Amino acid sequence: MKNIVLEELRKNKDKYFSGEELSKKLNVSRTSVWKHINKLKKEGYIIESSTNKGYKLMETPDTLYPAEIGRLLDTKKIGREILFIESVDSTNNYGKKICEKDFTDGALVIAEEQTMGRGRLGREWASPKGDGIWVSILLKPDLKPSDASKITILTAYAVAKSIRELLGLDALIKWPNDIVIDGKKVCGILTEMGAEIDIINYLIVGIGINANIKEKYLIDNGLNTAASLRIIKGEPIDRKVLLSKLIKNFEKLYIDFIKTLSIVNLLKDYKKISATLGREVRVIY
Repeated sequence: MKNIVLEELRKNKDKYFSGEELSKKLNVSRTSVWKHINKLKKEGYIIESSTNKGYKLMETPDTLYPAEIGRLLDTKKIGREILFIESVDSTNNYGKKICEKDFTDGALVIAEEQTMGRGRLGREWASPKGDGIWVSILLKPDLKPSDASKITILTAYAVAKSIRELLGLDALIKWPNDIVIDGKKVCGILTEMGAEIDIINYLIVGIGINANIKEKYLIDNGLNTAASLRIIKGEPIDRKVLLSKLIKNFEKLYIDFIKTLSIVNLLKDYKKISATLGREVRVIY
């Protein structure tokens, strides 16, 4: 009901909507409307209240609430269910607990903060509150475990493509799972799975994007090889818009791959924005 109240206010954003009008339209009491308005205010929505006029939505918060992300998506599978947590140790850890029971294919786990974010090889991933996009995509692909690495490849391309399209920044893919701009890391991807010998039971694609992290935070935490999109762009990034574009791009690539089980065509575009091809790499195992 809270989200329905929000949507009605959003539709009438430039004018007041009386509590009586809302209660009649939604078939609830005015007291119920008032309670939901207060819940929205606590979540950071700026809603102007007037005894004689009613309520008017003035501003939406910079959060990744399901109601905000869902309205920007027109996807068929990815993001049709969104699980939101203010603070979690790791979205991948949280997703793993869900996947070991039952879950919706394509569900998203989104957090405003990760207290123990993880990268490859167990490395810590700094995930300050409200400054990044910390999300895991939960999948049930009919694939062999050997195909899992291809999901990481298409995810990396989806992230780089989204940053390029939305922000006009020269995002490159640093094999196998990082996105860099001007040599600085702005995104990491961690793909994990539960599998048997010949079949994947679930796949979790964790994505961490340094969207609006400030330079002081990176310096204070000794993150000299990292940057944020805000620092590079010189202005705050709309996280909701970037995440929704990423999910749309990911779904298209993912569906194409599931249909063909091939990334040959994708690799042609991938190579064009690779930061690794033609360079020496050091393999750590």
